[in-house]
Amino acid sequence: MDHRQHAGAPRLTLRRRDLIGLLGGAAVTWPFAAATQQPERVRRIGVLMPTAEDDAEGRARVAAFVDGLREVGLNEGRGLRLDYRWGGTEVERLRALASELVALTPDVLLAGSSPPLAALRRATTTIPIIFVLVSDPVGQGFVESLAHPGANITGFANFEFSMIGKWAQLLREIAPLTKRIAVIFNPDTAPYTQRYLPAFEDAARSLAAEPVTAPVRSDTEIEGAVAALAQSEGGLIVMTDPFTAVHRKAIVSLTTRYRVPAVYPYRLFTVEGGLISYGADIPELFRRSASYVDRVLSGAKPRDLPVQQPTKFELVINLRTAEALGLTVPQLLLQRADEVIE
Repeated sequence: MDHRQHAGAPRLTLRRRDLIGLLGGAAVTWPFAAATQQPERVRRIGVLMPTAEDDAEGRARVAAFVDGLREVGLNEGRGLRLDYRWGGTEVERLRALASELVALTPDVLLAGSSPPLAALRRATTTIPIIFVLVSDPVGQGFVESLAHPGANITGFANFEFSMIGKWAQLLREIAPLTKRIAVIFNPDTAPYTQRYLPAFEDAARSLAAEPVTAPVRSDTEIEGAVAALAQSEGGLIVMTDPFTAVHRKAIVSLTTRYRVPAVYPYRLFTVEGGLISYGADIPELFRRSASYVDRVLSGAKPRDLPVQQPTKFELVINLRTAEALGLTVPQLLLQRADEVIE
């Protein structure tokens, strides 16, 4: 049988130099193709919050932060991953969760108040940390100064010492017969309150009222403090404190039951039945914190980003609670309010 190619069929040949050229081209093309198919780098943000996961206020703060990220072009699921940990106010739990987040080697960490910040600072001195709702970050030793934070920490403070004088004045305006003014706080979750006390005592005495400190660590101690005020024509200033925020329902309920006028640091208390609040817009601070996260992801160092102060404050009055307490809110105070709950 003739194994030669049929005369009418095309002849296929591959010369040696063609084979070498083909293989050489493949050697160039394959690595290039593999390089173009490398997965996009995912940036990670670790978030440590001082509330339970099912706390509506905590979820609202995180939602505001995520909205802020979108505003600067950062979208979860598109090259960005957020790892959340919900620690409440228990120090040891916060420390354990902080270690978990640091082990994930995120690009940046967000601390939702002072206790989470303390836990994260203990867990890392290198990963950038942006904080929100931290009172007196210099006095607490988190930063060297507001203008030059130093190290790996910066963020958004919520109050300065003079605010407690404003709260005392508001209490006297809405409850002019107040003879004793107590400031309530948890010394474990709000140790910075000690730095507010001299200004508080001066403010109370300038209003001819006796200043009282009421450190509490449980609902039982909260009730004891409120009941004591009810027996002495007292009023209450509720400090900015993760503990008081978590226990806000108990505080609001007890002050109403014992008919004790109280001034709160945030709108969330007044919406849930508190008498009057004056303080920073919390969602706005969380939204603004996203801009610092974006700058860090773009290469900025926390030490070069000055600590920011609040730019928006809200005065909120609950008229229903005022009526329940037998108080008549002055018209001038109502006119100054940003929101009146009727």
